[in-house]
This record gives sequence, structure tokens and C-alpha cells, in this order.
Amino acid sequence: MKRRTFLRNTAAGGLGAAVAAGVANGADNKASSPSTKLRAISTDQAPKPVGPFSQAIKANGFVFVAGITARDPRTGQVIEDDITRQTEVVMENIKAILEAADSSFDRTVKTTVYLKDMNDFDAMGKVYSRYFPSHPPARATVEVARLHGGRIEIELIAVA
Repeated sequence: MKRRTFLRNTAAGGLGAAVAAGVANGADNKASSPSTKLRAISTDQAPKPVGPFSQAIKANGFVFVAGITARDPRTGQVIEDDITRQTEVVMENIKAILEAADSSFDRTVKTTVYLKDMNDFDAMGKVYSRYFPSHPPARATVEVARLHGGRIEIELIAVA
């Protein structure tokens, strides 16, 4: 099913159903119900998390990618470069995670971009748009005081 058709027909209901299922199950303090399958996604093609979290979680037909910063997948070191290069690194790291989850940028429904400086918005947007040439997902972009390395962090939700 094409992403636009999905968004028009089921995105609100599908995401709502995914969230509602989690909320309904939360009342009994269980991490998941027997019918809810959570799968941690991990790939060596993207940097390892710097804390106690997964690169992504696949659940209820969605892939939830954690906030990804501009880190070298081999060394884990922050790529100290301009926003254009850092955005490319972040997007390539996210691409690797999506592929490990059997998804892609074409199936993305929502992103959140965190910028250390909102003056980087246009340069980031030029790189970002190359990864979503046809139908860009819904997006929020916010300026934040501090990031855990680099000038940009992006989190993403995609259809599995």
C-alpha cells in the first residue's frame, strides 16, 4: 500500500490503535500483552546507543527509531562537522536502522528534528528533503539547548 493511501485511510486510526493498545495494557503494569510483540532493532551499520535504550523498537506494525545523532557507526564518535554533513550522517544511520527493521524512509509517517541552532534549519532541510523526495512525513523541528553530541538529533516513526 502506498504511504499516502495509508496515511489517508489508516494513519490516525492505526497509530491511535497502537497507542490505545499500549495504554489499555498499561493499567495492569505489564510491559506488553501476549498479543503485543515488541522487538528491539539493532544493527552494526548505525552507532550503538549511548544509554540504556534501543536503536529502534518494532511494535504493532510500526518502527519507533530513537533519537539518532551524528555519530560514526564504527567508532561511536560524534562527527564534528557542519550541519550539512551531520544531517547526512544522521539520515544514513537512520536508513541503516530502518533497513534492519525491514522498513524504509518511504514508509515514514512522522519525524522530530532537534537542532542546537534554528539557524541550521534551511541547511538541514536541504539534506533531509533528499531522503523524502515524493511525500515527506509529518515533522516537528525544535531548537534545544543541549544535545548529546553534535548539532542535530532526529527521531522517527515508520510503518513496519
